[in-house]
Amino acid sequence: MDLNWGMIGAGLVMGIAAMGSAIGIGIAGQGAIGAWKRCYLNNKPAPFLLVVFAGAPLTQTIYGFLLMNSLKGKVSLGQVEPLFAMALGLAAGLAMCMSAIAQGKAGAAGSDALGETGKGFTNYIMVVGLCETVALFAMVFGLIA
Repeated sequence: MDLNWGMIGAGLVMGIAAMGSAIGIGIAGQGAIGAWKRCYLNNKPAPFLLVVFAGAPLTQTIYGFLLMNSLKGKVSLGQVEPLFAMALGLAAGLAMCMSAIAQGKAGAAGSDALGETGKGFTNYIMVVGLCETVALFAMVFGLIA
């Protein structure tokens, strides 16, 4: 089978994961900005810590990049079938994408709660971390496959 299909799969994992990161960052960023606005309106200190929630979905792009490089190398060395690499890239990219979107939603809720109460950061970041775990599993299982 044509090697290009495998390279397309390598590109897909990176591209789809990055799209999810962009969407997730947009969602979490909106939550952080809204929480800051409410803090300013209520003359409360605006927690800089909300940046953690807003930036959390960016890591899925890194995971997509790592898996892309691995797939490129394996396809070019003939260690993996090109069609399998394409399917793996698509599936892993979608898993990372959905993880980033879920993480963005959790981050937006965490920003809202922390901005309102000033409490609970550890609890909120744990939920964001759970969403992150899906992307980590997708990357690791993709590297193993």
